[in-house]
Amino acid sequence: MSLFNKVYNFKDAEQVRQLGLYPYFRVIESEQNTEVIINGKKVLMLGSNSYLGLTNHPKVKEAAINAIKKYGTGCAGSRFLNGTLDIHIELEEELADFVGKEAAILYSTGFQANQGAIAPLVGRNEYVIIDKLVHASIIEGCRLTLGKMLRFNHNDMESLENKLSSIELERGKLVVVDGVYSMEGDLADLPNIVKIAKKYNAEVMVDDAHGIGVFGTNGRGTCDHFGLTDDVALIMGTFSKSFASLGGFIASSKEIIDYLKHSSRALIFSASMSPANAAAVKASLEILKNEPERIEKLWANTHRLRKGLQELGLDTGNSVSPIIPVQIGTDLDVFKVCMMLLNEGVFVNPVVTPAVEPGKAIIRLSVMATHTFEQIDFALEKIEKVTKQLGVLV
Repeated sequence: MSLFNKVYNFKDAEQVRQLGLYPYFRVIESEQNTEVIINGKKVLMLGSNSYLGLTNHPKVKEAAINAIKKYGTGCAGSRFLNGTLDIHIELEEELADFVGKEAAILYSTGFQANQGAIAPLVGRNEYVIIDKLVHASIIEGCRLTLGKMLRFNHNDMESLENKLSSIELERGKLVVVDGVYSMEGDLADLPNIVKIAKKYNAEVMVDDAHGIGVFGTNGRGTCDHFGLTDDVALIMGTFSKSFASLGGFIASSKEIIDYLKHSSRALIFSASMSPANAAAVKASLEILKNEPERIEKLWANTHRLRKGLQELGLDTGNSVSPIIPVQIGTDLDVFKVCMMLLNEGVFVNPVVTPAVEPGKAIIRLSVMATHTFEQIDFALEKIEKVTKQLGVLV
């Protein structure tokens, strides 16, 4: 059997392309803002993770440009060897302080942060227990460990306790959850997760990629939101959402961070985060601290969009965040909704099988602090029009 048979037999994407409904890799010809240019046409962006709308903030862009002038475009090596800059150290200290931990370590991507932390921390004869809906980077990190991965049903505390109770008390155990689930928009039941983890002598790690900058005091994240920062061993965050850049970090105790510095292959064998990216994060963090009104506006926009969708009769699931899923039905219908909305001037994201169960495909909307109420109302008008045309609304 040829190695590439799987490649030649892959027809799914081409079938959707032939229908004129292919919704992926859409080319944006402008900055990431509340409106973007696609095929020369202005489109309302309701699919971005730039929750605070900082990707084109003058101070953020200026910081990145100045960093290039001072440091150049890259570090030409890993943090472990020649790639550590003073700006990396400064940012790590600021991030650790911001999320309430002793220390932090930067990774070149958020994906690497999860891989790089989980893989070395869970050893042979140890366990990592994850929510079934965690991000793919967590799953990949688990696959790289020498330990055993177990999954519990989404936010199901009975399921979590069943998994933990099946493991010897003295075994090392790490429970990993998303703070905010990136497709569903709901929060981890962190108070009960922490309680159950303590009962069974397990540590907790929270991937707060979609929580930092959104929840908690001044956007410090879901652990702060629940008052559980000290009860969570590791907090992971990314820079491609609220921090208008690229990269990720792990915050924890000084001892854990020092261990990762010397055992995390994703850190040791990857090139450093670029100076411009680090500077953009520092500038974004400063804006976040000094402009709490941005988070207030983000939540005002979120409430307006969710309320509007629900008043139309659309199902927004259990979302309590700026990530708002809308139940559509079949994969094909979701592809139709995405393309019809794009033609109407609204960009949304499709979420289809296997990310969701068959027949439960959704469109994923995400709100930015810089959206105006007029833009949200425009989106609601177009969503009502398209879903009625397809029979999702009657």
